[in-house]
Amino acid sequence: MNSNIKPLLLTGIIVIILFTTLIISNIQSKIPSNDISVTGNTAGNLNNGGLFLELDGKVYFSNSYDNGCMYSMNTDETSLTKITSSSTSSINGAGNYLYYFMDSGNGGKGMGYMVRTFGVYRSKLDGSDSTCLVKDGCITMQLVGDYLYYQRYNNKDFTKFHKIKTDKSEDILVSDSIINPAACHNGIIYHNGTETDHYLYAFDTRTDSSTAIMEGNIWYPVYYQGYIYYMDLSSDYSLCRYSLSDSTVEMLTTDRVDAFNVGGSYIYYQKNEKDNNALMRMKLDGSNPEVVAEGVYTDIHMTSNYVYFKDFFDEITIYHTPCEGMIHVTPFTAARDAVLTQ
Repeated sequence: MNSNIKPLLLTGIIVIILFTTLIISNIQSKIPSNDISVTGNTAGNLNNGGLFLELDGKVYFSNSYDNGCMYSMNTDETSLTKITSSSTSSINGAGNYLYYFMDSGNGGKGMGYMVRTFGVYRSKLDGSDSTCLVKDGCITMQLVGDYLYYQRYNNKDFTKFHKIKTDKSEDILVSDSIINPAACHNGIIYHNGTETDHYLYAFDTRTDSSTAIMEGNIWYPVYYQGYIYYMDLSSDYSLCRYSLSDSTVEMLTTDRVDAFNVGGSYIYYQKNEKDNNALMRMKLDGSNPEVVAEGVYTDIHMTSNYVYFKDFFDEITIYHTPCEGMIHVTPFTAARDAVLTQ
């Protein structure tokens, strides 16, 4: 072979290898597109802080025994693994990625945490390839298709409604109104008004426009199986549901409700009643109310197997009980014990 051809051939092979490597790298780093029907977490979980998420047989949660750092585990609470080094909330996920608000000011120890870092982050399911999408406060966030709709907060603009694309290519102010994006189904965010009224609105993420669909005094709407569950401020925070199919309203309980979550065949809610506070559960139609635990509880989250919650006066201890079947409240000791092995 001609001695002049060999260097050219070698150079060509190197160029091809580098070009192929670059293409593969770009493909691997590209965030896959989601269908608009994809959401990042349930409305009930997000309204309670977004501290637990179930995704494809795994549960991702903010472990208060470890300053709120995120852990993953199987749905049966085995194989607990730490995946972030800072406090997380508003946990969302789809496909191979997690999206969450992370704040080093609420988690971690040592010199590395003297400088606070916070913002909306994206990472792979094991916590690797962590990327800050926006450095600002985030109150509530919901993944809708390829966008994260979130209540963005800072000391200059205060709370505004934004959306950011999952690949960080767009960050758009959607509305000056304070819209809670938690309750979403098939690209429609169901939210209550916060300024001139508390009506129920349907916000279409295809057009980023909102339409009133029911007059009322509504708070913390949750979409579940064709109904909007909500707290009725006009009836002393009683729990009601609105049928999207026939526009009927049912009052499910006259108890004053502080917080609630819906999943499986039950509604779990905190009853506020003088000298008789309790975490309760009832069927989806309001029947068969039962006491889960006496006292004042908060951060009510649901997965397919368990309901998780905390005592209002104890920010650390997590309790759980099976979602279905017999009530059996115990401390979530696996989350506590996992901290010692990380």
